[in-house]
This record gives sequence, structure tokens and C-alpha cells, in this order.
Amino acid sequence: MKVIALSVVVPVYNEEQGLHALFERLYPACDALHVDYEIIFINDGSTDRSAALLREQFNRRPECTRVILFNGNFGQHIAIMAGFEHSRGRRIVTLDADLQNPPEEIGKLLAKMDEGYDYVGSVRKQRRDSRWRHYASRAMNRLRERITHIRMTDQGCMLRAYDRTIIDAINQSKEVNTFIPALAYTYASKPAEIEVEHEERAAGVSKYSVYSLIRLNFDLVTGFSIVPLQTFSFFGIIISLLAALFVVFLVIRRIVVGPEVEGVFTLFAITFLLMGIILFGIGLLGEYIGRIYQQVRQRPRYLIQAILEQQDQA
Repeated sequence: MKVIALSVVVPVYNEEQGLHALFERLYPACDALHVDYEIIFINDGSTDRSAALLREQFNRRPECTRVILFNGNFGQHIAIMAGFEHSRGRRIVTLDADLQNPPEEIGKLLAKMDEGYDYVGSVRKQRRDSRWRHYASRAMNRLRERITHIRMTDQGCMLRAYDRTIIDAINQSKEVNTFIPALAYTYASKPAEIEVEHEERAAGVSKYSVYSLIRLNFDLVTGFSIVPLQTFSFFGIIISLLAALFVVFLVIRRIVVGPEVEGVFTLFAITFLLMGIILFGIGLLGEYIGRIYQQVRQRPRYLIQAILEQQDQA
């Protein structure tokens, strides 16, 4: 397989309205770098005309365009993993298709890598998201850093650059559920972050709902740390000790005061509290067991319908 300087990996899911604008900016931005490059589009089971538009773009620029067509929707991170596994670049940059991360910023990441960094993340200067999403992201970033010790100022920004050694390590990881930027951070020997511009979506709507964002962060925490289990175990010990002391208190009170029913509702409240804690603990334990269950099945993470690429000349 021919090795080139740069691979740009772009997952695509129902981006028909914005693909033309992406093509018009991405290719000139890469041409301006004056390096040999490839752009890998991964169509993640789009139900609109995204696949057809990607085929048309491949026909226009087959020398630097590769298109991977999934036969279903497997998720953004799985699409990026597929792009990594098929990439040929010594450096790999990931980019969203919605143009919230300007393609013109790719040069900044590569310039930072020239300083000796093997993984360069990005921080959006002025986020164009809603206020609640901005604060929720900051809160989750702080919580994630405390639990996993993975430092990413802006985990939601997809514009990132990776050295080939990092990508090879990621490709060897066969985790079913993972968060690629966090995984890269654990493998990087010299990570860095830079500020980049952030724009409003060129077209379409965000594919991440509130539930998806919560799910992503929950996967991130449980995929890179057992601190939640350890915290719950410690909490369970404290509750058990308090419950034992309360039982001793009730026994002494019954001996001293005699039978009484005034504390029945208090006992109910304490019982329901403990039941809620137990159910939360079961759910947390089930999350970890579920990850093991998905992993041991060893099902393929994605299925490819077709790959559009120009064959290397002998």
C-alpha cells in the first residue's frame, strides 16, 4: 500500500445539503498544503443522496478521493475507525462533514505536529452551539478529567490530527465501544491542543441528541476507568455502616422507650433511598457487564458495501 503524507477522514451521515459546500472548501484547503493527500469519506448508511454525491465527487477527483460505503448505520466513531483502517497517510486528520470545523484549519494542526507532537487536539475559540450545550459540555469535561485523567479541553471538537504510530495502535485495539480522541490521548507520548475557529452548521441539523451526548460520555467514563465502580463500592460501605448504626439506635430506643410507630414513615423513606441506591448500583454494574458481553461476541464492528478508490499503478 502506497504511503502518502496526509489522510483526511470524514464520516458522512445524511449530509446531502452540505456536501457541495464541503467539497468546495475541503479540496482547495488540502491543495494549499502542497503535500500528497487523500480524503476518505465514510458513508454511514445515509438515507438521503449523500452516497450518490460522494460517488460523483469520486469521479471528479479519483486521484485523491476514496469513498467507503457502509451497508448500514454503525455510528460516527465506527465510521472513523473504518477510515483509520483504510488510511495510508503518515498523518491523519479527522473532520466533521457539517463544516462547523473549517477545513482551512487543517494546516494549523499539521504545523503543530511539525513541532514534534504526535497527537493534536483542537479547542473551539467561539462555540456556535446553544448556551445549555456549552455549559453541559464543560461540566462533562471536568467530570471526565477527574475520573479518567484524560485531559481534553473540548472533547466535542472532531478536528484532530494523529501521527501514524497512534493510528496503528488504535487499529490494534478491538474495542467495540470506545471514544477515539480519548484512546489516542492514552497512546500519545506528546499530545497537544490548539485553538481553531468554529462556525455554524452549513446545512442540516445535529445528529447528536441529548440522549446521544449522555450515552457518549457514559461510554467514555466506563470505557476508560473503573472509578465509578470503586466510588459506588465505597459509598456502599458508608451506607452499610450508617445503616448498622441506625439499627443499633432503634434496638436501644425500643428497649428504653418501648414499641412505637411514629418512625414508620422515616423508615420507609430510608428504605426507598437504599433501594434507589441499590438499583443505581445494579445499573452501573450492568453497564460494565454489557460492555464485556458486546466484546466477547466478537461481531464485526461494521460491514462495507463497497469501496470507491483508484487502483495504484504498478
